[in-house]
Amino acid sequence: GAPHPPKPVRSKKKKERLLQQSSVLPRPSEKGQLFSALRYPNYRLYWIGMLVSVGGFQVLQVAEGWLMYDLTGQAKYLGYLGLVLAVPTISLSLFGGAMADRLNQRWLIMATQGASAALVAALATLVLLGMVQVWHILVIAFLGGAVQTFDHPARMSLFPHLIDRKVLMNAVVLNNSVWQGTRLVGPVLAGFLIAIGGMALPFYLAAACFLGMVLAIKLVQAPAIQRERRGSVLTNIVEGLSFVRSNSTFAFLIGMSYLNGFFGLSYIMLLPIFSRDILSVGPMGLGVMNAASAVGSLLVIGHMATRRDTRRKGALLLGGATLFGVSLILFAYSRSFTLSLLLLGVAGGSTSLYMMMIQTIIQARVPDQLRGRVMGIYGLTWSMMPLGALQAGFIADLVDAPFAVALGGFVLAAFALGVAALGPGIRNLGPEPVPEAG
Repeated sequence: GAPHPPKPVRSKKKKERLLQQSSVLPRPSEKGQLFSALRYPNYRLYWIGMLVSVGGFQVLQVAEGWLMYDLTGQAKYLGYLGLVLAVPTISLSLFGGAMADRLNQRWLIMATQGASAALVAALATLVLLGMVQVWHILVIAFLGGAVQTFDHPARMSLFPHLIDRKVLMNAVVLNNSVWQGTRLVGPVLAGFLIAIGGMALPFYLAAACFLGMVLAIKLVQAPAIQRERRGSVLTNIVEGLSFVRSNSTFAFLIGMSYLNGFFGLSYIMLLPIFSRDILSVGPMGLGVMNAASAVGSLLVIGHMATRRDTRRKGALLLGGATLFGVSLILFAYSRSFTLSLLLLGVAGGSTSLYMMMIQTIIQARVPDQLRGRVMGIYGLTWSMMPLGALQAGFIADLVDAPFAVALGGFVLAAFALGVAALGPGIRNLGPEPVPEAG
């Protein structure tokens, strides 16, 4: 009879790789959609570590601001603090993204989190000894910001390898839940610690939280990840920029996130004006207004976490951006505190919705060997926020605060509606990956 067809031969190396990946990414149960990504043990470790680390970061931000104002009594020094955080982000994000593609991402995260812990512990000790000066705070904040430019691309590059890509949107949602949830708890905890234990205590807690991330990442087992080995770091950066520039989808998504940081989120810095001069609700009202935005974000995050992955990400993105812009315009001219809180909740929820869609589409479509560099370019979004605060403050002084907020909302809504009308490709975006470069 006819001979049997030969069985496919798998190399020993390929078998070992498949076994490694199957052990690193065990298949979870299909039940429990709300926490489906957390059913992957390595992502669960990553998420817990991030929860602890970001919680410490939120405590640190409040403690740094309080310490700076306590030492100087001048609001301009809070602006200087924001500036020294923005400068390294602008100047080093691309370099940090290239390093995330070249180096072991686990070790890079452990190094950056360990360095952050050391810096904050040094500041805590200066406070405890009564030796702290303004320049200490500014230098440590600058160095901490520089460290974060290496940490963020490494984190964003690592986590998609810890899950099956079918739960990528759920992982993005859960990552966002960490930031929004700690926004509610971190500032309150920082204030409590300052009240009962003095200024050094929240800094020591933040340092311990960063070390918690080091421990969690040390326990994570990641599959083999392709790394960039060709050319210099500068060449790698140019490759990343060329990839984004030549791909209209990535250019739009990252550009939209920049627009959001510069025009949309700048309203946060103007909330004290609304609480004191427009709505007359004082500092307690300011806290409630910030909380309303966070609650709106958490409600949307909770809803999205229960959904299966949707193919209408482009429509959700543009709809969320439009709703965010409109809610800012209405908030700017609201004179009712209750209505303002409702609109801030809508603003928080809608911006979370479309930023989650942006992150999900980018993560699903970016080639693995370019992931760090693309996320480094995306990370420049955070430098847009202090720059946006500067433009909003200038316009508020020139005209008034409501006009500054409404202008930002109008720019966002008009851009989103224009893209929705003229760009069916963006409107119909799903998570399908693009072919890899080269």
